Amino acid sequence: MERIAPPPKDQPVQFDLPTIDTADEAAGGARAVLAAVSNGTLTPHEASSVMALIDQFRRTLELTELEKRVSNLEMKSA
Repeated sequence: MERIAPPPKDQPVQFDLPTIDTADEAAGGARAVLAAVSNGTLTPHEASSVMALIDQFRRTLELTELEKRVSNLEMKSA
């Protein structure tokens, strides 16, 4: 059966992650990941994957905020 459909490489992980609505709140997410590693809920490898997701999301939030600011400045100068 493994030749037809290889086993999944990643498994879902569950731990408490605070809501991240701003780039600043990403630090709270990182703090939660570190706590999950320290208490054994996440492995360092799993934490690395989650941290990469948090960082990508943080960058998306920052870019969105910058786009809004630029748009507002352009509207004011027009």
